[in-house]
Amino acid sequence: MNAVEIVKRESRYLRGHIKEELQNDAPKFSEESVQILKFHGVYQQDDRDLRPKLKKEGKDRHWMMMVRARIPGGVLTPEQYLTFDRLADRYSDYGTLRLTDRQTIQLHGVVKSHLKATIRSIHEALLTTLGACGDLVRNIVCCPAPGDDPYRAELREDMLALADRLGARTNAPYEIWLDGEPVELPELQPEEPLYKEAYLPRKFKIALTPEGDNCVDVYANDVGLVAHLDDGRRHVVGYTILIGGGMGRAAHDGHTYPRVASPFAYVPRERLVDVVTAIVTVYRDYGHRGENRRLGRMKYLVEEKGIPWFREAVEHRIGYRLAEPRRLVWETSEDHLGWQREEDGLSGLGLFIPSGRIQDTEAVRLKSALRDIVREFRPSIRLTAQQNIILSGIRDEHRPDVEKRLREAGVPLPAELSTVRKNAMACVALPTCGLAVAEAERILPDVVAAFERLFEELGLSEEAITIRISGCPNGCSRPYVGEIAFVGRTLGKYEVYLGGDRFGTVLSERFREMVPLNELVASVRPVLEAYVRERGPGEGFGAFVRRVGLARFQSVEPRPS
Repeated sequence: MNAVEIVKRESRYLRGHIKEELQNDAPKFSEESVQILKFHGVYQQDDRDLRPKLKKEGKDRHWMMMVRARIPGGVLTPEQYLTFDRLADRYSDYGTLRLTDRQTIQLHGVVKSHLKATIRSIHEALLTTLGACGDLVRNIVCCPAPGDDPYRAELREDMLALADRLGARTNAPYEIWLDGEPVELPELQPEEPLYKEAYLPRKFKIALTPEGDNCVDVYANDVGLVAHLDDGRRHVVGYTILIGGGMGRAAHDGHTYPRVASPFAYVPRERLVDVVTAIVTVYRDYGHRGENRRLGRMKYLVEEKGIPWFREAVEHRIGYRLAEPRRLVWETSEDHLGWQREEDGLSGLGLFIPSGRIQDTEAVRLKSALRDIVREFRPSIRLTAQQNIILSGIRDEHRPDVEKRLREAGVPLPAELSTVRKNAMACVALPTCGLAVAEAERILPDVVAAFERLFEELGLSEEAITIRISGCPNGCSRPYVGEIAFVGRTLGKYEVYLGGDRFGTVLSERFREMVPLNELVASVRPVLEAYVRERGPGEGFGAFVRRVGLARFQSVEPRPS
């Protein structure tokens, strides 16, 4: 059993000593509390840009917290969004909001003395941070496309039912952050009937989407749920379940690897929650809790035991046989950007948010523009799994006014952006992520600009080729299912991955290692040039790479772009 497992078991259902440590003047928490805080949506970090200066001055690091909310499906009311906007101004060192690729919001740079007030405010907005991080079911993502088709409401109903069934039950958040009184439970009633005292071996990710639209990268999840519609495409009749996906790997641990989820079973809609719950409990009971925590993700259990064993284990718990998974057909994986009809008189506007960072700069006053639009026009907010935002429920007569506000703030509309820019994504990385070994978010604009020039030169400007950058091999930006991906290995150097599917259904292949930042685009150029010359009709870049293989390009010297 690893050390974190011991901490979880001794935490008294995620209480630990957090409440006591909040009352002292230390700028950081103990290591034990750091582990438990993750379950409360909090990562202890420091500003890594300041480390050299502070070390030279003989000072400790500038400790601060990242606070992440749990927002099932990424849907917020106007007031809830404005709460995060105010919290960023009041308590974040950076004054920004960071949209994640799991449809939630992170606040970076919250010092310890402001942590309780920040989380209390999130709770007062009828949201929570419990389950945004930690070894349990994380924020469940769901295709955010607006519209009045009944199946979209049914998808959300099923997602919320899963979030309710699989959510943690501990009273710890109310005691720690809201000064609530401990609740006395009946003697035989467990505080965590699903998770028990040890919770899960590692984090657990779930995504839902209708067949044909993989905007959420459903194959990158522990459980992917693909909705099948009736013949009239109005109602959800059931789901094909995929299991065992996950992006994380460690550069120096050959036992770790990314994996796309495998087809598992088909279930009618009314049985979905029970079957997914059974999958979670099988993982809870059989997942790896040994010394190497990297092997704790469910993908390794699926790989070790196999799909037949996993099906039998789930069937034993639910008491009936599962149907075979259905064949899936995909049409798109692009995000829902631009104006979209929702219902008569109402529209939604999907806006591209560079790396999910909502901020004001001298050139683009994005944060202020969104705040003003939400205050005046009262749209609901839909966060996407590609770090973007949809302003939903805007009256059609207000569309020109909304566009005017955005233009005045320097915010481009999606139609004004290149295809490559809209299909690029990066994780946070430096300076706040403690796991980052290289830049990601901060280099994305320059990398994208270089690809824009290259794509224009090669006649590929309209090709929807996905580009991902990750600051470390953990792969939070889901690089291993991107068509072009750069994964940080050390400061200024990256691995290059090519050949993921444009629909996010297959893994990419490592092409080069330790490529300097200024040679990343050039390293891909020979493959893109061959793609232009040799591609088949309708063949995507990733499909071309898998067809011809990368071996022929290994000896080709990159040319500057």
